Amino acid sequence: MPYRIDVHHHIMPSEYVKALAAEGVTSALGVRFPEWSLEETLEVMNRNGIRTAVTSFTSPAALVGDAKFSRKLARRCNEIAAKLVHDHPERFGAFAVLPGLDDAQGALTEIEYALGTLKLDGIGLLTNYKGTYLGHSAFEAVYKDLNRRKAVIHVHPGDPPGKNPFPCSASLLEAPFETTRAITNLIYGGTLERYPDIRFIWSHGGGTIPYLATRIAEGAWRWQGAAENAPKGFYYYLKRLYYDTAGAASPYNLPSLHALADTRHILFGTDYPFATTPMIAAKVEAIARFTGFTAEEKRSVEEKSALALFPRLRTKRSG
Repeated sequence: MPYRIDVHHHIMPSEYVKALAAEGVTSALGVRFPEWSLEETLEVMNRNGIRTAVTSFTSPAALVGDAKFSRKLARRCNEIAAKLVHDHPERFGAFAVLPGLDDAQGALTEIEYALGTLKLDGIGLLTNYKGTYLGHSAFEAVYKDLNRRKAVIHVHPGDPPGKNPFPCSASLLEAPFETTRAITNLIYGGTLERYPDIRFIWSHGGGTIPYLATRIAEGAWRWQGAAENAPKGFYYYLKRLYYDTAGAASPYNLPSLHALADTRHILFGTDYPFATTPMIAAKVEAIARFTGFTAEEKRSVEEKSALALFPRLRTKRSG
């Protein structure tokens, strides 16, 4: 019986894709939006032993157009996601979309609707909003509300500000560094110290954080205010975070991630549909073959870590 829980799983409904195209947006991080259908999604899930996918909308989420358009698009995305959960409660959960965090009132209104009315499972955020990274004081009202709710947050790389200097899509190099920038800013900016009840899940195994953690920790003195804002030290906050395995399940990534994070803080992720079916199968196999995890730890990564974060999924599982 399928048991895995995929916490990094995108949906691309045609209504959403068309709304973005009308604003001139046809790609995420330089990668064109792939075809998506519910039927194929369920087939891929079944083929790879995925019982439940907690869905999200990839970059740019609803961060397009003006504030009015962004609010309207976020609302529609959340209603689509809620219907998917309602129709298939054991197969899907959902992270809500927010309008730009620079629109604090719009974001707070949508958080209340998504979590309070629609009862979605968490909130999806981007690493930066128009060049302002998570951890900036401009988003303080949003952090405060999410902390009060003890919200589960999935953070996906956003398109970085500025021009990509390389002849490749931003997804190749910039995406993992986007995650690294956002995590570092949240810690050294003091957000994680002030709001300890937000549960952050970071895409792609935390980007380059597992490998660069020592450099960033030892260089704290180079970041103005780091000692005061992160008094418990860089590693303490890193170990509080959660990380998904999308794009990070390999013999090279997993040892570093496992050295940093307890398996209760590592969650299975695929990045479907941007990750193709063969890519997903390869990642499932990589986790199965990784000798650094015990059998119980593998089960934790693939299922139990997510069940601890999402109580609704525990109540829906019959087997």
